Amino acid sequence: MSESASEEATAFWLPTDDVILPFQAEQADVLGRLVKLGPTVDTILSRHDYPEPVSRLLGEAVALTALLGASLKAEGKLILQASTDGAVDLLVVDFVVPGSMRAYARFDQAKLAALDHDDDSALLGHGHLAMTIDRGVDTERYQGVVPLEGCGLTEAADTYFKQSEQLPSFLRLAVARHFQASENGEGLWTWRAGGLLVQKLTREGGVVSPKRFEEDWTRAKTLAETVEDHELLDPTLAPERLLFRLFHEEQVRVYRAIPLSTYCSCSRERVREMLQRFSGEELKDMVVDGQLWVNCEFCDARFEFDPQEFGAT
Repeated sequence: MSESASEEATAFWLPTDDVILPFQAEQADVLGRLVKLGPTVDTILSRHDYPEPVSRLLGEAVALTALLGASLKAEGKLILQASTDGAVDLLVVDFVVPGSMRAYARFDQAKLAALDHDDDSALLGHGHLAMTIDRGVDTERYQGVVPLEGCGLTEAADTYFKQSEQLPSFLRLAVARHFQASENGEGLWTWRAGGLLVQKLTREGGVVSPKRFEEDWTRAKTLAETVEDHELLDPTLAPERLLFRLFHEEQVRVYRAIPLSTYCSCSRERVREMLQRFSGEELKDMVVDGQLWVNCEFCDARFEFDPQEFGAT
């Protein structure tokens, strides 16, 4: 890491986990973002106790959404949604500036049981992956959509970068369960996720020959490809240290870190307002054993109501 990078890294608080770290490799003229997720992704995945292949896929989606959402500089939200005919027919991840996240998955147990669980692309099948940027009520939404054709999230995201951003890009995502030892010797398994995104940018106001452009990108991509999954997931390997390990020859400079956390916008009042939109007959069909209740798809919170409140008796 360059001397200037070191000074900038120590000029502000730099978390070592649940963080997005933007960076620039100056020699190669590339920008990138590194994400390391611990308690945030573990909370999201553990709330629903998904089967392991579903958790792994949703963890990848959370890491990918964090890398994409970090590009939002002002108030807004990025929504990643995959709709497919596969065993996991719906993935939804929300990233709200500056770094709040929530996510959930919907899956078909029968289709899941019939799959080779070592092939993540088979979980999704065919459908589409949509990335939506919502900057608020007074601005128009932007949406990029790419097909899912038996590929995984990394391949679909690569197609998105080529079509929407038209920039040479490298992406690596990693998700795994991690054993965390405790003082009493029993320990605990928790989920971790990580990701690295590197993109080649042209010099604004300058001229770079095609040969130089290609050489710079090839060199940066080759260095990025050396990153190992365990490096992205290791809770003891600080993000700035990993970037130095990968790109120190390119004068890597890190920028202000973006802390990540979980959130949910559900509330009892919001659920009540939603239920009031249904007719009395529709609400009666929702009553089970004399109870009317709704579970939040994101955080799994349960909201119970008296059916008489809505005339559903």
